[in-house]
Amino acid sequence: EANRIIADIIKSKGVDEIVKVKSMATQETNLNEYLKEQGIHARETDLAEMIVQLADDMPSHIVVPAIHRNRSEVRGIFLDRMEDLSDDPTELTAAARSHLRKKFLHAKVAVSGTNMGVAETGTVSIFESEGNGRMCLTLPDTLITLMGIEKLVPRFQDIEIFSQLLPRSATGERMNPYTSMWTGVTPGDGPQEFHLILMDNGRTKVLADPIGRQALACIRCGSCMNICPVYQHTSGHAYGSVYPGPIGAILTPQLTQGLDEHDPVHTLPFASSLCGACGEVCPVKIDIPTILIHMRARTVDVKRNLVPDVWDLGDGRDYPGHVKREAVEGRERADQGDAPLCEEGRHRRTALPGLAVDPRARPAGRPQGDLPSVVEAHPQGLRRQRAAHRRPRDGYSACVRARHDHQHDPEGGVT
Repeated sequence: EANRIIADIIKSKGVDEIVKVKSMATQETNLNEYLKEQGIHARETDLAEMIVQLADDMPSHIVVPAIHRNRSEVRGIFLDRMEDLSDDPTELTAAARSHLRKKFLHAKVAVSGTNMGVAETGTVSIFESEGNGRMCLTLPDTLITLMGIEKLVPRFQDIEIFSQLLPRSATGERMNPYTSMWTGVTPGDGPQEFHLILMDNGRTKVLADPIGRQALACIRCGSCMNICPVYQHTSGHAYGSVYPGPIGAILTPQLTQGLDEHDPVHTLPFASSLCGACGEVCPVKIDIPTILIHMRARTVDVKRNLVPDVWDLGDGRDYPGHVKREAVEGRERADQGDAPLCEEGRHRRTALPGLAVDPRARPAGRPQGDLPSVVEAHPQGLRRQRAAHRRPRDGYSACVRARHDHQHDPEGGVT
């Protein structure tokens, strides 16, 4: 819906090229791809975003989208679109400035995101460090801003706090180099037409979760990524999300409601060591570790409604006969490589590790309700069984419940 509104405004101006700044919100809606289908070219003006766009790549960091590229790679990207260059950062920056300056001077329409909007005055703001935002917000005749509804702050005075938190947490600067604010239009100065689009895109669903709603307080500083050991080893592309790192691990599954086991984003809350560093450095005190655990629990709760597998059959509960048959047959198909790891061909079909023994077999003398015998033959199976084991509804530990049929000696110990 947001894409359609933006495209209609651009078409009404009779242009086929626009400039963009602060485009993270538009990445949620795939605006660039949508406009391309409509014959409109969107030019990213942030240097790192421009590098990513020219390379047909994806951002890997909230603050530094092209952090995964070195200067030699940037030179190679620029050579395909510009004149011959060396890998000297100063020369590369000068080439980018010359390229973007032409776009700024000829652009009639600009599209922006925003860092925050003020409910009290209707003011919208952008914090940036290159000056491209200032050019996009003042030179074009028409300005379109796409803002998530969580970006609103109640009073203009609240900007004082965030304007100090954001640069210190994002880039280590005491003060942001370029801070632009605008409230409507001013005759004869800057854009003469301003459109503000408020985007939900799953945010009200996040707000409904009393624990997960903390994620909406994020100011996109990236400090949780900089400290996260998982992000440092995998980089942002491994998350497959607009928002990588710890904040993406708790925000993306909530925005998309992708908690089903066939949705790749349901694994994001598990991409954490739970060391707690992200929660300690967060400037707005989002309890990320707690939300990660909460999202893991929600993912497991979704799986509870599915047909149980052979590991569930080992917990001693009395499942209907047809459910047991489906679980065992599904396990057998997986052993033969006939079960995809993910839907829609996102991952190749892979034969899962075969079980060394018949999962329905049980050693003589083992009481009903204990772990499956396959655990002894397949050491990795123990970890999988424990991970998939259902939390008991009566509050006892899984270990106690699994052994509730054991005979007890007169003194209360398990024989």
